[in-house]
Amino acid sequence: MRVSETVVPGAFVITPDQLRDERGVFYEGLRADVLECAVGRPFTPRQINYSTSRRNTLRGLHSVTVPPGQAKYVSCVRGAVHDVVVDLRVGSPAFGRHAITRLDPASGSSVFVPEGVGHGFLALEDRTCVCYVLSTVHVPGTQIDIDPFDPELALPWGFREPPLMSAKDAGATSVAKARARGLLAEWPIPAVQARHPD
Repeated sequence: MRVSETVVPGAFVITPDQLRDERGVFYEGLRADVLECAVGRPFTPRQINYSTSRRNTLRGLHSVTVPPGQAKYVSCVRGAVHDVVVDLRVGSPAFGRHAITRLDPASGSSVFVPEGVGHGFLALEDRTCVCYVLSTVHVPGTQIDIDPFDPELALPWGFREPPLMSAKDAGATSVAKARARGLLAEWPIPAVQARHPD
């Protein structure tokens, strides 16, 4: 596996080496030891989610308050997505910066999204399916929804027509308002604080 850090500190793109033959392709989707070596701390899956989306569906931007914090290992197992991570950690040298990655099964690439970083994507094909491996279980009331069209972020989503969105995402708050309400994590995030209590 090749692991490369994005412009968002702690967010990585993971691209597996693929074994090809006449049957098709085999690759490792997640190697915890390789990921942990890159991020410098343990990553223990606590929950796995899937979403299926129609073409031109925009999901995000989403994050989780710290605590409990939530790191995500995101892969596209069918279709393709224009994946976006945004640094929402107050005090981070990359606050407000974003990284874009195309995720699809052909490349097998995944994105590691650390605690306090926002994540979203635009589905590029019908029946696109995304897998999220999460470091914490869902805790009601801890999700942070940020307006994906916030002018402060100016994210290049790349759609050619208005995207399909949930009412929750369409009505999400701006980065400035989330920051003023104390919802955003402070940089740096202590590793002990970001872990799920057992």
